[in-house]
Amino acid sequence: MFNNYKNITRLSSALLLLLTLTIYSCKKKDVIGEDPYAGGKQPLGIKFDNTLPDPSLATQGSEVTVFVRGVKKYENDYKLYVNEIQATVLNLTDSTIRIVVPANASTGGLSIVTKEQTFFGPVLNIDGKVSIDNSFQTNGASYRDNNSNIVTSTIFDIATLPNGNSFVVGGFNNFDNRWTEKIPNGSIAQIDGNGTYVAPVANDAAVNFGKGANGVLTTITRLTTGNNNGKYIVSGSFSSFNSTRPNRFNINGITRLNSNGTLDSTVIDVINPTPNNLTKNRDTVPSFNGGVDGFIRKSFVFGNRLYIVGDFTNYVRRFYERSTYDTKVLDVVKMRQMACLKINEANPVDEGDLDLSFHYNPTTKQSPVAGNGGINDAIQQPDGKLILVGAFTTFNGQPANHIVRINLDGSVDLSFSVGNGADDDIASITYNATTNKILITGLFKNFNGSPKQGVAMLEPNGSLTPTFNFGTITLGVPNFAGQLNSGKIIVSGSFKTYNGIIRQGFMILNADGSLAPGYNNTGQFLGNISKIVETTSGANTKVTLIGYISRFDNKAFRSILRIILKP
Repeated sequence: MFNNYKNITRLSSALLLLLTLTIYSCKKKDVIGEDPYAGGKQPLGIKFDNTLPDPSLATQGSEVTVFVRGVKKYENDYKLYVNEIQATVLNLTDSTIRIVVPANASTGGLSIVTKEQTFFGPVLNIDGKVSIDNSFQTNGASYRDNNSNIVTSTIFDIATLPNGNSFVVGGFNNFDNRWTEKIPNGSIAQIDGNGTYVAPVANDAAVNFGKGANGVLTTITRLTTGNNNGKYIVSGSFSSFNSTRPNRFNINGITRLNSNGTLDSTVIDVINPTPNNLTKNRDTVPSFNGGVDGFIRKSFVFGNRLYIVGDFTNYVRRFYERSTYDTKVLDVVKMRQMACLKINEANPVDEGDLDLSFHYNPTTKQSPVAGNGGINDAIQQPDGKLILVGAFTTFNGQPANHIVRINLDGSVDLSFSVGNGADDDIASITYNATTNKILITGLFKNFNGSPKQGVAMLEPNGSLTPTFNFGTITLGVPNFAGQLNSGKIIVSGSFKTYNGIIRQGFMILNADGSLAPGYNNTGQFLGNISKIVETTSGANTKVTLIGYISRFDNKAFRSILRIILKP
């Protein structure tokens, strides 16, 4: 009886489920309506051949044959583009299109648009006055983590040496893929004039950085006067240099290197709480005794003084007279964002000591308030005055909309003619001593009441250069602008167009802000430029670009490359 009931129940349940599915299917059919995949765009039969354009390297205004099939039947309703700039078509056949390369074209992909569909073809390389210097050979800067993953890293500064070599500093631990477990490239490396890595050799003339810094280096400056002639100042955010014992080489963001790259150090007497251990009667310490509790963004040498700016609150110095081998006593002075340190002192003990004549109030025994926002960049003018830019709107209590000039005593220079300054953050500032012009870039849209979309040129007194007019950019912002000795200007950023013309993150302008004809043939740029270094080679100009650069002219790089500019 019970079994019959179960069978009947199961049969009823099955019938109910079947009925439910039938009803649901009918309703679902009514709701869906037309086939969602019906009515799509029909294939048009257009296809680029696996053949490069002829020629594959063309100049603006020249004729090029593109190999593509299926366009003939749409000859009255199609357009062909070179890197998103429409080209003039001279002739169309079943398998080719003859075009004139647009005057403002840059290296990039070919594409055809018709019937609201886009077909992508090969890259057409545009030949112009800018090219990559292939004789500059380096794998660049990268960071290798504990899992052996390697990513591109930043190069912040480059210093040219008397022998033609250069030092590069940044945030890397692997330069030119020369990392080893025992000796990583601790944010500093040496390259020759063609970018080739110069390997350190112990007890040799080659510079030997050893392990380098255990943090980030933002600046390197070669000293050329006094008892420090030929030595180097490095600064950034690090606590030791070429040391296996961080407590021994206790550094606070800045130190001095000998001409051979080793840490400039000295031996001192220290208090030994364990007299039976004679090894702790003396200690080897950095000769340059001074630093900060934060990040040094820029450092400048002027005379026998070293000026530093960045994100820090205190100046720090070790009081060795009361220190032990293992523990160093610190002398701390509140110094906000700026400080001046002594170098080339007659008494070596004073090297790195705080210069109290700069940005210091003897009554309060600390610095003034400095900026109410961060400092992003800085330059030093020939007279020693500093120009700071960033996110601040006041400095030392004075109005300073994202830019300020500092006198040699650390006070705000009220004669700096920037007026209302910028209406938003300034990211970078550069100065060219030959043209005597200053360039600033950032998020601002106006400068001293004048419309400026992220780039402005200033005179040494801070006033706007009236002959320079930066155009309109789209889909991004500029992050660097630097002027060459010829007057031309390199601009980089995340933008896509300039005055309606495709410029993928990199362009070269004339001194008036217009695009320089023939100098804008390069393709996609990705990254940020920190600094440019200009040299001459016959009639050509060579420019080394450093920063965080992953692509230039559609080619992969690791934060350093050199380009050639033809006259």
